[in-house]
Amino acid sequence: MHEQTLQRLEFPKVLAHLASFCVSEPGRELVFSLRPMTDYALILKAQAQTTEGRELLRLEPLAGLGGWPDVRREVHRARQGGVLDPEELFAVGQALQACRQYQKFFSQRCERYPLLGEVAAGIGNFDALEKKIFAAILPGPEISDHASPALADVRRRLARLQQEVKERLDQLIRSPAIQKYLQEPLVTMREGRYVIPVKQEFRTHVPGVIHDQSASGATVFIEPMAVLAANNEMRRLQAAERQEINKILARLSAQVAAVAKELAASLRALGELDFILAKARYSQALDAWQPEIEPARPFFHLRGARHPLLAIDVVPIDVRLGEDFDTLIITGPNTGGKTVALKTAGLMVLMAQSGLHIPAAGARLGIFTNVFADIGDEQSIEQSLSTFSAHMKNIVHILQEADAGSLVLLDELGAGTDPAEGAALAQAILERLQGKGAKTVATTHYSELKNFAHSRERMENASVEFDAVTLRPTYRLLTGRPGGSQAFQIALRLGVDADLISRARQFLSQEQLALADLLVQLERDRQLAARDREEARRLKEEAREIRERYLEMEKALFERRQEILRKAAQEARQLVRETRQEAEEIVREMRARANEEAQAEREKAVFELRRKIRDLSKKISAPEPPPERGEGEIPAEVKAGQEVYLPQFNQTGYVVALAENNQAQVQVGAIKLILPLQELRIRKEQISSQKLPNAGVLTAKAKAISTSVDLRGLRAMDALLEVEKYLDDAVLAGLSRVYLIHGKGTGALRAAIQEQLKNDRRVKSFRLGEQGEGGVGVTVVELA
Repeated sequence: MHEQTLQRLEFPKVLAHLASFCVSEPGRELVFSLRPMTDYALILKAQAQTTEGRELLRLEPLAGLGGWPDVRREVHRARQGGVLDPEELFAVGQALQACRQYQKFFSQRCERYPLLGEVAAGIGNFDALEKKIFAAILPGPEISDHASPALADVRRRLARLQQEVKERLDQLIRSPAIQKYLQEPLVTMREGRYVIPVKQEFRTHVPGVIHDQSASGATVFIEPMAVLAANNEMRRLQAAERQEINKILARLSAQVAAVAKELAASLRALGELDFILAKARYSQALDAWQPEIEPARPFFHLRGARHPLLAIDVVPIDVRLGEDFDTLIITGPNTGGKTVALKTAGLMVLMAQSGLHIPAAGARLGIFTNVFADIGDEQSIEQSLSTFSAHMKNIVHILQEADAGSLVLLDELGAGTDPAEGAALAQAILERLQGKGAKTVATTHYSELKNFAHSRERMENASVEFDAVTLRPTYRLLTGRPGGSQAFQIALRLGVDADLISRARQFLSQEQLALADLLVQLERDRQLAARDREEARRLKEEAREIRERYLEMEKALFERRQEILRKAAQEARQLVRETRQEAEEIVREMRARANEEAQAEREKAVFELRRKIRDLSKKISAPEPPPERGEGEIPAEVKAGQEVYLPQFNQTGYVVALAENNQAQVQVGAIKLILPLQELRIRKEQISSQKLPNAGVLTAKAKAISTSVDLRGLRAMDALLEVEKYLDDAVLAGLSRVYLIHGKGTGALRAAIQEQLKNDRRVKSFRLGEQGEGGVGVTVVELA
């Protein structure tokens, strides 16, 4: 691709936006070196890498993949035998730390992110060197006392000696015999030696070495003879400290040099990962998606395409080329969006062939071997080129280079000269390009070109829409319909006098006026029809929504009715059990108190009482509704872990354990119930399969689900139900890690949630959040 074409289509501005998402200098360098490719395999791989990076950002938005310092120059200098200073070595340590973090992250997820894992495989292991550097050099940076035993010994002796010198000087300045000679009773340093400030006129009264004097000359700084030897020893120890530090730096620099080649390759791999993740972040920011690439032929079919450099509220366009026609002529008013449409089409091709996602609702593209563009005013006073001459110079180059695999974009073709000659020349240029097999998009105001496109095979007209009612452009691109320049309407809207417009219309021929009025009327009728269609579509959609709401309400009422009946039946069964217990108690009491009665009479009374109890049970149990169709069969027996359906609660649960009296303990969400087997159902396989969500639901769920849920402010029971539903959604969306935000508080909500997670089969493990994740206010859950 020619650099001039990239400049005209503003591709470098796209790269500048992309570079802002990088976290390292090597990543930014890769961005600015990015150019469109023509190899199908390379384009497909680059697109797949971007898609994989975006999937990583969706599933693991808090992944610790930060930046690192660019230490390539330091590594090269170490390889040449140079000694790095502490700041440079600390930066190298930070780069080694990034190598370890990235390598560990992708080695644990190589199956989930195979393409990124392939790049990360080029990162070496420098754990030992990283530990040595951070053990020797502290943030600041400064050399640690533990960098070597010799350094620790020297610093201990130096600190002890400094303390002794300061104590001697403190005694000296507190001495009444010396205080009268001092400017101030304090100890300071000059040239690395401890001194005291003495008045100029008393300098001979304090024996020692003068090292400095104040700017006014009133004070001299004297090193007393009492600490001269100690100061000399201190300077010797300081020299020994510097010498030992130089040894440490040289040793660490040599170790960096030993792995310089492998480290340089690792830094390149880190830069490539940063580059891929920057493409993924840019894709998210643009709401862009991977296009379909078809290598068989050069073409593009874009639906809802948006210019990536314009504001968020840009009007999307639908444009295609290379399928049923090879040349597209775009007409319409000035400021209507013709040039933007031209640049949008060109940028979509360049971005797709560069491995970038494109901001379009749908996109299918072939591969163009070259892209040519003649856009904008390139007149040059220095080269004596007018606007027309500059355009012709570009077009001459395009006619020489274009072939069947080329995309040619021409703005205002034939402009800048006599309209008749310019239109004729434009037709000849388009004919020549079509003969070469090139795919061409051109914008123009010439009516002759509209007729030319209409009368030629594999040529098509298009226009940017102009609202004939509001006299403003809508920026929509309409393929298959030529457009007018709307010069009179735009001039009128911009404030030109109506009489002047009326006079200008008189200079047009009757045929021109009739044609212009016809085009305006047709456009007005088309827009009114389009609005009517849109209104009908809206009303149809509202009717559909009302119908759906009605059906949902009907279903909700039916379920509510069934729930009331089930609850009544349950209460009735409870009442029966209580009645039976009371009756048995009465029987026992009667038997105890009726010893004097005859045995036959007692048994007769007992039999009659039990008959009445049975009659009462039948009356109370009668309202229980029959099970709904499709709820399954009553199991003869169940096993622990078996999935069962509970009609009375309209819920699915799992058998935890078997209980006495033909009952089972069932887990429903966070609640455990003991129920008779008659209240359980086993659903048929085909019923379960019909309930499975289709692929569209799963796709929508994957796009909508967040990686975190906020439970703060909820009661424990409500929070547990919310966690149950959220984990279902997270598993369907394919999330591997989620964050349950419960806050710190008293810890009761956190304890309840973690107790439920212990018995959840969907949970692989869980832990409290670390620093940067929310701490003890967040539980991080790894899903199985």
